[in-house]
Amino acid sequence: MTTRGPGAPGEPAAGTLGGHAARQLLRLSDIAGLAAADSEVYARTLLDVLGPIAQRPLELPPPSRSFLSDDHTPVEFSLSCEPGAPPTLRVLLEPGAGAGDLTDNGRTGLRAIREMGRRWGFGTDPLDDLEDLFFPPSPQGPLALWCALELRAGGVPRVKAYLNPAASGEKRAAKTVRRALKRLGHREAFKALPDGDRHLFFALDLGDWAEPRVKVYLAHDDLSAAEAGALSRTGDGPGTAEIEEFFRIVAGEEHKPQLDRRPVQTCHAFTETRTGLPSGFTVYIPVRDYARHDGVALDRAAALHARYGIDPVSVRRASAAVTSRQPEDGVGLVAYLGLAHQRGRPPRVMTYISSEAYEVRPPTVLSPVAVPAAVPPVAAPPAPVAAEA
Repeated sequence: MTTRGPGAPGEPAAGTLGGHAARQLLRLSDIAGLAAADSEVYARTLLDVLGPIAQRPLELPPPSRSFLSDDHTPVEFSLSCEPGAPPTLRVLLEPGAGAGDLTDNGRTGLRAIREMGRRWGFGTDPLDDLEDLFFPPSPQGPLALWCALELRAGGVPRVKAYLNPAASGEKRAAKTVRRALKRLGHREAFKALPDGDRHLFFALDLGDWAEPRVKVYLAHDDLSAAEAGALSRTGDGPGTAEIEEFFRIVAGEEHKPQLDRRPVQTCHAFTETRTGLPSGFTVYIPVRDYARHDGVALDRAAALHARYGIDPVSVRRASAAVTSRQPEDGVGLVAYLGLAHQRGRPPRVMTYISSEAYEVRPPTVLSPVAVPAAVPPVAAPPAPVAAEA
């Protein structure tokens, strides 16, 4: 693998999808404290995963109507932050973007994941074992396969694969999830899942993870904070009061009691098969649908970080790293804010940053009575979660 940065001979220029996204990654890598050599490797990896569409001029429409982002850019960044540690940078990609149909999209994605396995020396057995469930002959739904790279020192990322439970039809999504969990040894896990309106994603950790997770993502329409507080099944996850405060900070007072625009998402992570219970719970709010513009969204992100004793400077730097526009000029740069609880770790705050390669969504017009005067006050950070022995 080469370590040439974008702009070197043969690399995508600034006016291409690959050049745009790779430059964003390099600037975000600096915020995450990655060495320059590692950042260059990861930029090259991003280009490799995107394949031919990396050379596609931005003056052309998106290569496909990717479900990954509002403007169909097949790239999204995120920062995962916890107290006392530098932020962790992740990039979510759709390797098959630009394929003729979902069948080709999925095949391209599988090839990309398997190539990663050969390059970085990890097996893809869990993914291979589920291929018939998530890659049927005539797939349906908004996606076939996404992959996320968690970037770390050394130039070898941790890899996650995201699959579509509705590949054989929305009505069969729950059955697909249940069969997939059982096939991976989580025979009791499906019964532990709370009710949801849709099964969004089925995700696998691949490669060098201390505790590889199998994750199920659910969508919840018209969800209130009180209802969200009852969705964790970890046994030691966030309480109702903590979730209610998360809603208050991220969605703002004007949207209570229910979030009736884009749905809230939850993720339930399974790491062991003995109890059937998840060890991790994450809740995500699409802040872009509940804020007038990105200035408000960034203020809420900063307030959420402060709530958990995390310096908010990284999230503000991240917005400037991906765009030169003013936050007040659009909404959607900050796509989601998430709160993750994983057994044995302190809570993590996650901020999802859109690449905006093709379009900036204009600010949302809210009625005067719906505009809050300020970001809600922030309570003191909670006590840290004790690490497991």
